[in-house]
Amino acid sequence: MVTPSERILVVDDDAEIRTLLRDYLRRNGLYAEAVADGATMRAALRREHFDLIVLDIMLPGEDGLALCRELRAHSTLPVILLTARVEETDRIVGLEMGADDYVPKPFNPRELLARIGAVLRRVRALPPTAERTDVRRLRFAGWTLDLLQRRLISPQEVVVALSTGEYRLLQVFLEHPRQILGRDRLLDLTRGREALPFDRSVDVQVGRLRKRLDDDRTTLIQTVRGEGYILAAEVEAER
Repeated sequence: MVTPSERILVVDDDAEIRTLLRDYLRRNGLYAEAVADGATMRAALRREHFDLIVLDIMLPGEDGLALCRELRAHSTLPVILLTARVEETDRIVGLEMGADDYVPKPFNPRELLARIGAVLRRVRALPPTAERTDVRRLRFAGWTLDLLQRRLISPQEVVVALSTGEYRLLQVFLEHPRQILGRDRLLDLTRGREALPFDRSVDVQVGRLRKRLDDDRTTLIQTVRGEGYILAAEVEAER
């Protein structure tokens, strides 16, 4: 379910699709604007606040993947990719760039609206730990996850940007330290009933999270063959 206060930015170079999506989202109670490329996207983001971006991959000049990577470098703003690419590897690349979801073209606007609602619900649900208790930060292996500001801070005091999916996955690991979590369990904890059958997305998210944590040797988030993953660190809660 979406609310009228939520603001969506559509980025697509096809004028017909831009108009269709903007008008459809507005008719369904969302504030929506639509722009054609990366430059106008940046201008819109400087001018207004948005809660989610619907971003076409096949844009002239800077493509959607590059723009998604740029957004993820400094923002946790949710991104849903629109893609005419149907190969699984292309979808994985989109997730690796930091997208929260993807919708293949051609698409039904009702499906896109449902995906927008699902991503926004996940965002609204963050951070459950901070809401249930007075925990403000979780510290582990020199890292700090700030639950109030939803940001990751490195041992060198550098803020590391996380996507919504990466943030939620890390939070789940920190809520279950030194426990083996299977893919199905991770999907259930991070997405609940909205989990998609594309379970390789868990592996992609874990790989991205390892990069954020400089965990190239996988000593922090370890793979347990045939079972799943485990966070091999002590976690300290700070109130």
